[in-house]
Amino acid sequence: MRGLPNERSGAAISHGLKLKAQVVSGGEFAIGPGKADLLAAIAATGSISAAGRALGLSYRRTWLMVDTMNRCWREPLVATAQGGSHGGGATLTDLGGAVLKRYRDLEAALAAAAVIPAEALLADLLAVPRPRKG
Repeated sequence: MRGLPNERSGAAISHGLKLKAQVVSGGEFAIGPGKADLLAAIAATGSISAAGRALGLSYRRTWLMVDTMNRCWREPLVATAQGGSHGGGATLTDLGGAVLKRYRDLEAALAAAAVIPAEALLADLLAVPRPRKG
């Protein structure tokens, strides 16, 4: 039986606690787990398109996510260079790198804070739900 996908590893979560922090600006998600993963992939690949491919995202979805992030913060998080004979490229701006680090720090703090309350909550959780009746 498959569980929910884990954004970080791609592995399925069959049971347990899944925390997800999302930062909202004017009703748009400025950053969340998927956008943070995209920023990290852009930093690793130097390319928005390659980062999207690495994460299994469509070209359009990848660019829409970057556009949203760049519009939601006081400065863009991703800087691009025009393509040419050697191709273009993308890098995280100083703010982009700082936002990614702060978001990862937030995720770690939330996970650490949830350990004890989660133990109590999950103590009675079944590993697999009982079958539906009927």
